[in-house]
Formats: sequence, structure tokens, C-alpha cells
Amino acid sequence: MENVLIGHCNNDYTGVSVVIFPGGAVAGVDVRGSAPGTRETDLLKCGNLVKKINAITLSGGSAFGLDAASGVMRFLHEKGWGFNTGKHIVPIVSAAVLFDLYDGKLHYPDSEMGYTACKNAKENNNQCGRVGAGKGATVGKILGLFNSSWGGVGVASVKIGQAEVGAIVAVNAFGDIFDCHNGRILAGAKLSLGEFLDTTNYMLNHDLSMYENNMGFNTTIGVVYTDAALDKEQVNKMASIAHDGLALSIRPVHTMLDGDTMFAASVGDKHAEFNSLCVGATEAVRLAVINAVKPQIK
Repeated sequence: MENVLIGHCNNDYTGVSVVIFPGGAVAGVDVRGSAPGTRETDLLKCGNLVKKINAITLSGGSAFGLDAASGVMRFLHEKGWGFNTGKHIVPIVSAAVLFDLYDGKLHYPDSEMGYTACKNAKENNNQCGRVGAGKGATVGKILGLFNSSWGGVGVASVKIGQAEVGAIVAVNAFGDIFDCHNGRILAGAKLSLGEFLDTTNYMLNHDLSMYENNMGFNTTIGVVYTDAALDKEQVNKMASIAHDGLALSIRPVHTMLDGDTMFAASVGDKHAEFNSLCVGATEAVRLAVINAVKPQIK
């Protein structure tokens, strides 16, 4: 999509993904999970001063990973992209993080990784799997990390008339990833022989008190973006509805162990019926979640 650049940077443990809007974007957010880590989300509420933002950062490293947004700011400042205060250009960068601090050493995306992700950013970057913010992501952690599956970053898009809705999602969920059309589990908690446990069914039929301290830390974060012209109220509504795409591909979702956060952004001037756009956003998110784990499916 024009006016949307996506870039990634990662090491062997963690990473960062950035969505840059060179011309700025009207943006909104909906934090639905109960364990979020975010930056610059209040300014996205209706009625606040800033009308457009310049980038959204999705990062591993838990709260430490918010440092990556500083590198994104530095890159954007060098480009002259940001909010003009009269004396300075201040890039507006919102961010959300996921928890992937499972190695003995503290590995997290710093400002240099955020800067490098920006240098790698390009239009129509459809790279999926264990890249960027999805490098250390896992899914299906009810039996602990050892019995989980790899998560990742997924990208997808849907056409709505002349407009387009795209999504990028970093999937690090407590629940399983499934195809709602056939009920097949694609990634999630595994038993000793590699077969899937079915987290939802297990939770409905077992006492989980013995696992309370062993179910990991989880968050699925993402961005839906469109080249249709939307105002701030509409993008906030789209961010809220985009969570339906998570519910159609992650089971269970929005638990007390998840910090699920979805951003939405409008970068164009095309016309599309708003309800149809929101349906497209839901479908794009659903497909992006599936695409995040597809490269790991054998």
C-alpha cells in the first residue's frame, strides 16, 4: 500500500517491527488485553491535539522494548517527518510491546534496532514468520514454554472496492491459533507426542490452579491500515473492531494473561463504506494471524 512502509530488525532472540507513515496518518488504538505495554496511546483518543502520527512500533522485550521507539523517532527526525512545534519537528511514534524475555540474559530491542528497522522499511513488505517483533514470539503456553509453538509476524490485506485494508500482527498469544473455517488448530500448546492439546477444551474441563504460575506472559499486537479517508473517531472504532480478527484466529483470546493491543491508521483519500472497511479490517487481521504461524507449520 502506498504511504505505508514496513520494516523489521531482529537478532537471535527478539526484534522490532515498524510501520512508518511518511505523509502522516490519522490513527486510533484499542487496548483490549489485561497486561499491556504501550507508548503514546493517549494522544490517539478523540479530542486530543495531535491529528496525525508518523509511525507505530511493535517490539519484543517487554517494557524494555519501548526503547526501540526512540530509534524510530531519531530516524523520522532526520527525515523531517513529525509534528511541527514551531522550533522543532517532533515525530509522533506510538508503540506496543510483547513479552519474549525467556532467555537467561536480558535481550531486548534497543533504539539502534528501532533505527535499523526504519532503514529496512519499504512498501508492500509482506515478510512473515519469525522476523522483527515476532522473532521470539510463542503461542499456546498453558502448559509452559516447552510445550508451546512458535508465533511470529503476519501480514495480510483485503480489497474493499477501490480501497484497501492491510494488517500486520505480532502474535505472542496465550491461546492456540486456529482456522475458524474448519476448526483446525494451526499452532498452540502441544502434548508429548507433538499433537495439539486444544487449550480451550482443556480449560473447560480441568482445574488450572496447578498451572497458574507456569502459563507465561503473552501479548498480540498489531496495526490495521487503510488508504480510505477516515477521521479520528472512525479509526478508533476500526481499531476496536479489528480485535474481532484476533477472536476469529486465537482461542482463547483477551485473557488476563494477554496484553492485546490493536492500532488503526488511515493514510489515503479513497472512499469506501465504513462498515465494509471494518469487515475488511477483521478479515485482514484474521489472515495476518494465520500467516504469522504458517512458515513454522510443517
